[in-house]
Amino acid sequence: MATALAKTIDRKDLTGPALRTFFNIAEAWKLSESEQMAVLGLDSRSTLHNWKRGEVAALSKDALERISYVMGIYKGLQILVPQTADEWVRKPNKAKSFAGKSALDRMVSGNVSDLYVVRQYIDGQRG
Repeated sequence: MATALAKTIDRKDLTGPALRTFFNIAEAWKLSESEQMAVLGLDSRSTLHNWKRGEVAALSKDALERISYVMGIYKGLQILVPQTADEWVRKPNKAKSFAGKSALDRMVSGNVSDLYVVRQYIDGQRG
């Protein structure tokens, strides 16, 4: 039981900073509300607005995982292409993982696995 409590406390502690960081990245990438919802795996616009206002006790493990991937993608791009990092996510990409579409097209599929693929691609480019 102590382990379950510790996980809950950890998620509560991470929720505020994770959401603030995500919404700052969303602003930098100029994500629409629907794009933000897709990346976060949300079905409800009201949930998105509640999260923007910080009205959530603790994010789910899934939401934290998604935000973690977004943060890794953002950081990797800042290292790889600092001048064009925020625009890169919308540019068509010839890499096999993207098949001519943008990384954002892949990220807004709604599947957490697609966030993972983009993160792995960025990490691979960094060496």
